Amino acid sequence: MTTLTPPVGAASPRRRAQRRRRTVAVAFVLPALLLLGALVVYPVLFSVGRSFFDASGSRFVGGENYTEMLRDPATLTAIRNSALWVVVAPTLLTGLGLILAVLVEKVRWATAFKLLLFMPMAVSFLAAGIIFRLAYEEDPDKGVLNAAVVGVHDAFTDTASYPSARVREGQGVAKAPDGSYRTTAAVSPGGTLDLGLVGVPPKDVPADARPAAPAKAAADEVRGAVFLDFTPGGGGRPGVVDPAERGLPGLTVEAVRDGRTAATATTAPDGSYRLTGLDARDTYTVRLTAANFAPPYEGVSWLGPALVTPAIIGAYLWIWTGFAMVLIGAGLSSLPRDALEAARMDGASEWQVFRKITVPLLAPVLTVVFVTLVINVMKVFDLIYIIAPGPVQEDATVLATQMWLVSFGGGNNQGLGSALGVLLLLLVIPAMVFNVRRFRRSQS
Repeated sequence: MTTLTPPVGAASPRRRAQRRRRTVAVAFVLPALLLLGALVVYPVLFSVGRSFFDASGSRFVGGENYTEMLRDPATLTAIRNSALWVVVAPTLLTGLGLILAVLVEKVRWATAFKLLLFMPMAVSFLAAGIIFRLAYEEDPDKGVLNAAVVGVHDAFTDTASYPSARVREGQGVAKAPDGSYRTTAAVSPGGTLDLGLVGVPPKDVPADARPAAPAKAAADEVRGAVFLDFTPGGGGRPGVVDPAERGLPGLTVEAVRDGRTAATATTAPDGSYRLTGLDARDTYTVRLTAANFAPPYEGVSWLGPALVTPAIIGAYLWIWTGFAMVLIGAGLSSLPRDALEAARMDGASEWQVFRKITVPLLAPVLTVVFVTLVINVMKVFDLIYIIAPGPVQEDATVLATQMWLVSFGGGNNQGLGSALGVLLLLLVIPAMVFNVRRFRRSQS
């Protein structure tokens, strides 16, 4: 029998099929590779090369940009803030996501609750930044947070009602260095002292204020009235209580002797006060305390240098808490219920089940969520640029915003900006590699 031998160089059907599959695979992958090269690889290589040139890009400077970057106080602030973001934001988000995921399991309307918490993810960072910039406004009439803070503060603290008030001249009362008003002459018990104030806008006069009236004092007290020394329509007498003039309630009046407060009173709705328990043999100075004229409490300076970074992190938490909760909730739903039930049957409390069983079993999911958030916060830019006002931009800056400010936001030094970009890339790569390796390990 004669065996037919294929000609030399002729490919077997299997090899032709393999070559055809390889060609088809390359044809499908090539567009993605071209896009990856154009949008990722080329910009990275260009930035690395650009970081070795000066601001104009015409002179090679070697590592000077990296040296300048590490000496620049603004860059050091950006590195410190970035470290704060990396430590605080992912930790808080992972913890909040875990707690909410566990609690949502016990809520009847779990789906609606998850949807409500996940909705901020649909809001762009630009819109979220504008929302929180308005919420953090220091003016309580504009900022919702300060409106709430001022409301709570005023509910538990007596506030000054007359910040613009002043005593009319010629009444024997002078302003002290601490902002209080004191009588220049001593007052004896058994006498009366009416104090007229001016400069009080009508809106600052309480609605319950009643017309002021002169009073008579006993031998061991000083009485009088603090009133608005202004008659609507004119015709009033300065320093005298006229029928149309109203008292000013809520003011603190003190009798002082030898620097010590002997008696204290608060003016009534008609402005009257009564300083009792005084020694008839002594004389006293009557004082309107400085707190009566202090500016009203305006709330917290959320976007000041001290709180701007925590405030922006709060906005970031509002956006990403739903993301962490949904991912951890998905991992929680795949846990073996028999292990949880066995622990409960053995007498373990819910806290023990959570700490010793739920958390260890969720450790891979928690790690993925944490590392993903670390990568994300390293690139945060929009919220900081929008929320932080201009004067505190440097106090809130991170590496991403500092890179933009140095390159395009007025610095016009793209060599230094490229060096910052390379530093940011080097910091992100380890977290990315860790995430990819963990993903491959879980797939295998």
